[in-house]
Amino acid sequence: MISNIQNLFSDQANRMKRSAIRECLKLTQQPDIISFAGGLPSKTSFPYDDIKKLAVSVIEEDGPAALQYSTTEGDNGLREQLLKRYQREGLTHITTDNIVITTASQQSLDLLGKIFINPGDKIICGLPSYLGGISAFAVYGPELVGIKFDEHGMRADILEEKLKVLSEAGEKPKFIYVIPDFQNPAGITMPEFRRKEIIDLAHKYEVLIVEDSPYREVRFEGQAPAMMHALDKTGQVITLGTFSKIFCPGFRIGWIVADQSILEKFVQAKQTADLCTSSYLQKIAAKYLETGLFEKNLTGIIQEYKQKKNHMIKNFETYMPEGVRWTNPEGGLFLFLYLPEHLDAGKIFFNAIEKKVAFVQGDVFHCDGSGKNTLRINFSFVDKETNTEGVKRLAEAIKESL
Repeated sequence: MISNIQNLFSDQANRMKRSAIRECLKLTQQPDIISFAGGLPSKTSFPYDDIKKLAVSVIEEDGPAALQYSTTEGDNGLREQLLKRYQREGLTHITTDNIVITTASQQSLDLLGKIFINPGDKIICGLPSYLGGISAFAVYGPELVGIKFDEHGMRADILEEKLKVLSEAGEKPKFIYVIPDFQNPAGITMPEFRRKEIIDLAHKYEVLIVEDSPYREVRFEGQAPAMMHALDKTGQVITLGTFSKIFCPGFRIGWIVADQSILEKFVQAKQTADLCTSSYLQKIAAKYLETGLFEKNLTGIIQEYKQKKNHMIKNFETYMPEGVRWTNPEGGLFLFLYLPEHLDAGKIFFNAIEKKVAFVQGDVFHCDGSGKNTLRINFSFVDKETNTEGVKRLAEAIKESL
């Protein structure tokens, strides 16, 4: 064996890090640990019987094509079903030629980095922002520029100030990365006026917007603001979607919606990665949408998660010590806890693990290392009884730190 294999790794490989969330999940494999850590859909949300029937049906009706390579762009039937859904969302200016199927949205994030980011490029993201996005972009060596949040999400005034400073220095960010619906990790939904403010700034400074939208359809209450892609209509917004939270993560199906001039590069980049996403799984997903089973199951998911979220909020109100705050999302899978500023969630984490409860430290979602007094909590996975016991244990760990 080569004496020092580390010297052979590329700069990109050396920038790679293990996911803090994935590593955290290893600690939760013990059956007695209650985990609020992962973004796991509920096991009861999966349509087992429907998938079993559709899997057989696809083989019987379209077996050779289902087991063959697909085009890189994706199965036409699935893209047509997605197009219908997006047209109902106001994206009347797109066709199936604006949609490419990916191997889950994590591949979409990696492809973004591959086709847009050179070392040293500026990428704008929220404080906090999705760790999977931060990690995917960081491999390509950019400078991540964090923009603080208020109750409406990314602050447009700080964003404008940062864009102006960069412009005066002769620099232009490659894109602005946002999760406008039930943001991961904060759970905040960006209202329409804030979406328009950010779009206007992107137009003014000629910067792309990446609208990551994995949770939009899991809305419990309130009115959904228009998608940023629908508000823009100029081709300056790239939208990412996935079935992981609204169908099943095991299928690993995601997609990109973008202007054709941009999408061509995504296709080229995907061809160097995996050639195509699973033909078989795409055809099952297309039939799942076409038969109306998707809408039926989604209704059940929404009701289940709404009840679980409300139950967790009630438990927080009952057991959390004074000085702890939290977001109350209108949908999605996560909420964010804010501890008193002098507390460090990283130190509380190990005490919580001793009490057999797990969460994700909020600082890993902050590209500048801030947010040490924050925690991300998932409410979709555990049942109500386990939720209550887990909140009790977590509250006790926090009280001991206070």
